[in-house]
Amino acid sequence: MTTLASSATLPIELSELKNGEWRTVHDCFRIALLIPLCGSAGIWAPSCISSAQVAAAEVNESGGIGGRKIQLIMIDAAMESQDPIEETVNELIEAGTIDAIVGMHISAIRQRLSKVVRQRIPYIYTPLYEGGENTAGLFAIGETPEEQLGPALSFLQETYKPSKWALIGNDYVWPRSSNAYAKSYLKTLGASPVIERYIPFGATSMMDLVAELDSSGAEALLLSLVGQDAVAFNRAFGKAGLHRKIVRLTCAIEENGLLACGERNLERLFVASSYFAALPTEANAAFKERYYAMHGDHAPVLNALGQSMYEGIQYLSGLMRDHGNEWRQAGGLAPLLVTYRSGRRSGRTTGTDRAPIYIARADGMQFSIIKELNNK
Repeated sequence: MTTLASSATLPIELSELKNGEWRTVHDCFRIALLIPLCGSAGIWAPSCISSAQVAAAEVNESGGIGGRKIQLIMIDAAMESQDPIEETVNELIEAGTIDAIVGMHISAIRQRLSKVVRQRIPYIYTPLYEGGENTAGLFAIGETPEEQLGPALSFLQETYKPSKWALIGNDYVWPRSSNAYAKSYLKTLGASPVIERYIPFGATSMMDLVAELDSSGAEALLLSLVGQDAVAFNRAFGKAGLHRKIVRLTCAIEENGLLACGERNLERLFVASSYFAALPTEANAAFKERYYAMHGDHAPVLNALGQSMYEGIQYLSGLMRDHGNEWRQAGGLAPLLVTYRSGRRSGRTTGTDRAPIYIARADGMQFSIIKELNNK
């Protein structure tokens, strides 16, 4: 297990005598941040940690959670991690070392942990995901394919009118579920997939996959590779010059990935998301001001996944403030109205209010937001 703590969130540790033995008392509310710190998705870690630190500082300035200051404990949630995350999390919960989980990791990890946490502590899951989470005590606050992918597919169909699509993703639940949704949705739009491929994390070469895509006759690509795998694929895609005949759509490339791909490999790449660093809202302007005031001008770039960690901690704070122990019976099956601060929208939002989805195009090394997909 890897643990880190910022100086802004260090705990105050006291001691007390109980049953004739001294024990340490932690005068803080400890949140386990489950973030990939290595492997294909490790590229997201710096932005996620930095955004979480902003949220923790804000909550602490307001009195913490239940009068206790937040301490952040980073745990490696990468698929490639050598440490068994279920054992780590279970041991921490049993020892009373953590009070809540805020996780930004892939759905396969969430599914494994949902069987371990078992309503003992609240579990906030922050990124976009495939939908359908109904575990009590687990709150998935990210966008689903119906919210995010459907409007984006419609936009690409209306703009480029491709009849043949390729579906390529990593081999786990979110890409497979998203592609199942996409196939059904594309059928209603008069289009269909001509190739569907899933690859393991950390593929050593993308050239064979790109060559197969080149010969497939696809005119559009829905890309559901994540992290470094998406970067490697887009580099190979650009090197092959496939942007001339295939337009790309993804929900998983963010500003870190954009920088890593390289400008020449980004032509005709579109991304659907509820957050971009360039989002011209008052809420984002305020979030960016606080973020750079804490971390400086050379801080990790802001992106949807990092912002989701900021929002996850704010959501947790609102959940505990507004609902006490009601969270144990709530979650996917029985959502609660939670008031919390977001980096995406002005004012304070509730858990039933869904954020707008935007479509953006890679423009050099940054995103240019084209439109809000909710507004036709």
